[in-house]
Amino acid sequence: MYATQRADPFSKNVTQYMVRAQRRLAHNPADSPDFLSIVDHPPTLVKSGRRHGYGLIVLAIIPTTAFALGTWQVFRLGWKTELIARFEDRLVREPLPLPPQIDPAAIKDFDYRRVYTCGHLRHDQEMLIGPRMHDGKNGYLVITPLEREGSGTTVLVNRGWIPKKFRRQADREEGLPRGQVVVEGLLREPWKKNMFTPDNKPEQGEYYFPDVQQMAMVTGSQPVWIEETMEPNLLKAYDREAKGIPIGRAAEVNLRNNHTQYIFTWYALSAATTIMLWMVVRKPPSDMARRVRQNKEW
Repeated sequence: MYATQRADPFSKNVTQYMVRAQRRLAHNPADSPDFLSIVDHPPTLVKSGRRHGYGLIVLAIIPTTAFALGTWQVFRLGWKTELIARFEDRLVREPLPLPPQIDPAAIKDFDYRRVYTCGHLRHDQEMLIGPRMHDGKNGYLVITPLEREGSGTTVLVNRGWIPKKFRRQADREEGLPRGQVVVEGLLREPWKKNMFTPDNKPEQGEYYFPDVQQMAMVTGSQPVWIEETMEPNLLKAYDREAKGIPIGRAAEVNLRNNHTQYIFTWYALSAATTIMLWMVVRKPPSDMARRVRQNKEW
């Protein structure tokens, strides 16, 4: 009778360890003849991370465009300064008598020229342009044809501003001079209507901007626009306002000249965006130029 042999625990553990080691060695990539190590493929420097996109193109366009606009404003400043100087030179000259017949094409050469003429104001053809603001108050510009001696010599006179409460002529008798009057003012070019101003309605007596050609046709006048002037006098202006007498404009050039501010604005924007562009181009993303070990098998 054979005796039962008991298995040795130590021998069993050693056997299992050797089996597992053989299995690991059997799956080792280095044992394969096709294996390529890191020596065969040394590490290379690669770029990773987000590249600059369309935003960089837009950022590059902004300083160029702003610089071009600033340069354009430099030329505009020179043109406006020369224009104002030419108008101011005309203002200091003695007023000219207004001829009976005026060529509308020649008015631009006499814009802001002081003139005087006489005749009868046609209050029955008066036109009110409004609303117009004066010192924060609402009102109208009073436009009255001036009928002079001779046929076809009538011209349009912008007599000045009146408060809204004096819209009716019956409320301002003192502002309706009768008989022969002398008008001194500035000869002006016809105004240009902007896109936000509504169209005039002459059939209803509503005027929102001085359309000289239209007003001349309605009243049978020449398309000639004269802006009556008066000496700047605060007390006199208050007295006229209280009585409904039109307040004429001062004999001065009232053209705005803000091109110096525009030049500073555009050039400052160009400089600021140029610095921003330089900072974006010079400063790479945080994960750029990362050293990475590349290998076909890793």
